[in-house]
Amino acid sequence: MWNEANLNPESDQNSQRLPLPPFTYETALLKVQLAEDLWNSKNPELVSLAYSQDTKWRNRSEFISGREKVKQFLTQKWKKELGYRLKKELWNFSENRIAVRFEYESHNEKGQWFRSYGIELWEFNENGLMVNRIASINDAPIDENERRIF
Repeated sequence: MWNEANLNPESDQNSQRLPLPPFTYETALLKVQLAEDLWNSKNPELVSLAYSQDTKWRNRSEFISGREKVKQFLTQKWKKELGYRLKKELWNFSENRIAVRFEYESHNEKGQWFRSYGIELWEFNENGLMVNRIASINDAPIDENERRIF
């Protein structure tokens, strides 16, 4: 659903990432679906372009600042979380904020599968770039036959 041409690494930092705030129910749903599709690409370069240059994250107990750090974080994440597959669901929204429920499944290098689930709080600037991401995430080991996201 996302368009690689719309996330050009050569693009200016002030490029717009549609849809833009203020969000309606339909545009908030679209923003969540676009994020899900983009993260499922597992391409740190492309995913990082959805965030502002000065984005701030809290991811579990990690605090990350800036698009370059996001790219580094995602590169390491997908080296460890093999077979990664994500599902996001709109929880709520306001003018420039979206709350998302998510779960993803992945396995480590030993073949142990995990389901990770939680809530993300997103805040966007006027160009539709995410400036703040707060993620609370829990992990539960599962057997491969318990997977639900393919």
